[in-house]
Amino acid sequence: MIPLKIATYNIHKGFSLFNRRVVLPSVREQLRELDADIVFLQEVQGEHQHHAQRHSTYPQAPQHEFLADETWQHHAYGMNAQYAAGHHGNAILSRFPIVYSQNKNVSAHRFEQRGLLHCEMQWQGESVHCICVHLGLFANGRRAQIDALIALVKAQVPANAALIIAGDFNDWNNRLSQTLHDSIGVQDVFHMTHGKAARSFPAALPMLQLDRIYTRGFKATLCEVHPRRRLSDHAALTVQLER
Repeated sequence: MIPLKIATYNIHKGFSLFNRRVVLPSVREQLRELDADIVFLQEVQGEHQHHAQRHSTYPQAPQHEFLADETWQHHAYGMNAQYAAGHHGNAILSRFPIVYSQNKNVSAHRFEQRGLLHCEMQWQGESVHCICVHLGLFANGRRAQIDALIALVKAQVPANAALIIAGDFNDWNNRLSQTLHDSIGVQDVFHMTHGKAARSFPAALPMLQLDRIYTRGFKATLCEVHPRRRLSDHAALTVQLER
């Protein structure tokens, strides 16, 4: 079977560090260079009424559509945080047809709105379940969100189905991997290949292991960290998978 390449990236709403400039065109170029088949994105601006007026390089289309362009013909967006000027959330871009998409609200409180974007897609004649994750900053909220993630997988993903869970987990203490492995059988691809989770934050000098790619039913063959400090405060991660 042809290998499947996965990327995950928190794009910081398309702005550089401290929100000084729009970097979406550069983010799109980086994603094209990574050449992933499926891209998991966090902090994607679905709509903002003022950015296009203030910044000449800001796209009129939702960010996930602008980033997908002609490279990823299939995409899904999950709106999480809503405010007067617009909203942002998670997105999945795919070269393969998305046959099912659902966004589950797992917000722990009104000050930090979060969701789980679940997509099912067809790849080489079988279903692949993909869940894009951006967990909260506070431990109590994360625990509830992790419970919701586990419940979603047990209820909606068949035990023998291919599964990929990726995103920004904000797992500061690196305690999540064992919980997910014990409950739903997924493994961190970097831990499988390098013996430890990837350091992805901050992008200028990655020290913290916040971004993850977990899989079930795959073998990881090549994992890489791609820090581009001028584009986001997070580094992008990629992995090549074999069924």
